[in-house]
Amino acid sequence: MSTHGTLLGNAYDRSRELLRRFFPFAYTMSTKHDYAKDYGWPEELGFEQFYRLYTRSGLAAAAVDKTIGKTWQTMPALWESEEPAESPAEAAIRKHFARRKIWRQLMEADRRSMVGEYAGAIILLRDGKDLAEPVDRVARGIENVVGIIPAWQGQLTVAEWDTERQSETYGEPMWFQFDEQAVGNPASTNNSQLRIHRDRMLIFSDDGTLNCRSALEPGYNDVSDAEKIKGAGGEGFWKSSRGAPVVETKEGTSLQDIMRGMGVATQQEARDELNQKAADFQAGFDNFLMLGGFSAKPMTITLPQPKEFWEPCVQSFAASMGIPFKVLVGNITGERASTEDAQEWAQTNMSRRENRVLPILYEFVERLVAWGVLEKRDWTIGWDSLLEDSPDDKLGRAKTMADINSSLSNEPAFLPDEIREAAGFKPADEIDGWDEFLAEREDRMRRAAEDGTSAPTDEVTE
Repeated sequence: MSTHGTLLGNAYDRSRELLRRFFPFAYTMSTKHDYAKDYGWPEELGFEQFYRLYTRSGLAAAAVDKTIGKTWQTMPALWESEEPAESPAEAAIRKHFARRKIWRQLMEADRRSMVGEYAGAIILLRDGKDLAEPVDRVARGIENVVGIIPAWQGQLTVAEWDTERQSETYGEPMWFQFDEQAVGNPASTNNSQLRIHRDRMLIFSDDGTLNCRSALEPGYNDVSDAEKIKGAGGEGFWKSSRGAPVVETKEGTSLQDIMRGMGVATQQEARDELNQKAADFQAGFDNFLMLGGFSAKPMTITLPQPKEFWEPCVQSFAASMGIPFKVLVGNITGERASTEDAQEWAQTNMSRRENRVLPILYEFVERLVAWGVLEKRDWTIGWDSLLEDSPDDKLGRAKTMADINSSLSNEPAFLPDEIREAAGFKPADEIDGWDEFLAEREDRMRRAAEDGTSAPTDEVTE
């Protein structure tokens, strides 16, 4: 019994091992899985993987670029108070920031921070000091802000940390090392490395530190799977349309006959020769396959519909980025994103703007005030809301209000100025020439009443 039991146990163990090898995803005695190995996902992720994904995957690029495009749908403005006044200082800032592309470069730094775990924005000042030196005072005037250089995570490393325990910035970077050619130029030998003091560096990340993660990290595996399905579908379609050959020999042909016919001495050389001919044939639609005494028949490949496999990957990736699926992929199915999707997308980016971007921009403004570039006052960053209705929606609401007024026989429900405001226009008394228009209309109506004719319709006069 003991020997019989041992034989059964060994047979069971061998069967279990075979099942585990052939079906690693479903058959295992343990409840723990190594999904990275099972599904071919990378064990570790770093900036190089995220950067390559962004530059080579349309899905990743769309997710990042659409998020940045929506967050920065319009450029912000710097006001001296909570309301814009277009004062001389505000006008000077607006013109200088547009000329030097300050807002646009800060937007680019925000984009790069989504790809990496963080990104930097190097502040260039006209203060006569090296970039490695701290900033003391800068002459008054916004023109002394020369520009902004956005930097990828792969271009920035911490050169020295603040190790002074009594310092308010203990544990934070003191100097950064900036390598201009570190990203996107692997063949360049003209590397330029600069030492940047922290005063001149704005860090873009979720919390303003270096201890964050890439926005692409949670959905990295989803994009990888979607790219596998797309790539396999493209390659499979190519192979199917070209027709992979199945090579056959005549009955009774020996391996030695094949080797003599091909003029080779070993079996490996024969296999290599056949593989090379098949590869040359597969490389283009106009190539011929010449095999001597062999015959070739096409292999038929039936491809499954990839949509059912591809869409769940993309939906999971869209969820990881907080982007509605239809917003991410566009009108791929002929359907536009719904109003609910558009509203949710606008709310997501408004939250991102308020909690991530604006704190960094206010830090930038605070530094300009501390350095003396701007006067000390309650500076406000004004930014058009992403939650406002479109012009068509505003006009539709105004039309509904006007129709309600027309349906009421007694007192109207809405005043004319309320309808104008709903349509997105100024109140009538704030329009230049409105009083003259009313006086002219009243005069026309008076003359028409005296002449006994109907009152003329309102028309715009020069």
